[in-house]
Amino acid sequence: MILKVFKVKSNQKYINKLLNARQVAVSSTKVNTVGVILNMNEFSDFEAFRLFFKSLGIQASKAKIIAFVDDPKDSNELWDTYFNPKHFGWKGKINNTDLQTFVDTKFDVLISYYKESHVELNLITAASKANFKVGLTNDDERLYDLMINVKPNEFRVFKNELKKYLTVLNKL
Repeated sequence: MILKVFKVKSNQKYINKLLNARQVAVSSTKVNTVGVILNMNEFSDFEAFRLFFKSLGIQASKAKIIAFVDDPKDSNELWDTYFNPKHFGWKGKINNTDLQTFVDTKFDVLISYYKESHVELNLITAASKANFKVGLTNDDERLYDLMINVKPNEFRVFKNELKKYLTVLNKL
């Protein structure tokens, strides 16, 4: 139990280091690739995101969705990729190759669709090489370039607001 607390503090320190070193250089390129991070306890409708991306003209092969589950027994093989707290080591080390590939992918937009603050979710968001990061309002505002204050179950409102802001920013 004590080791778990130290591990969380170690990962939080790594997140702070990443966020303090982050250079915000958002380009005005059109959105072609999208990454989504979900917390399965809050929102689990993968198909809603796929239909939304299809309506924006983003190909299914250019959208990647990963999901965080607290318990590995809750995982479902139909999901693109899932991860849990056991996939993380000390000092921000990721022990899952699919998750590391997701972090290293240079998405045009990363959507962090979760409201509850989890060190693992924040670590993936902070470490991501995405150009433009969108998220629901969270404890740490440094994680995102654009925050939309909605509850995870209000997906229709979220997608309307995101489409509006991406259009204003000339990304669609």
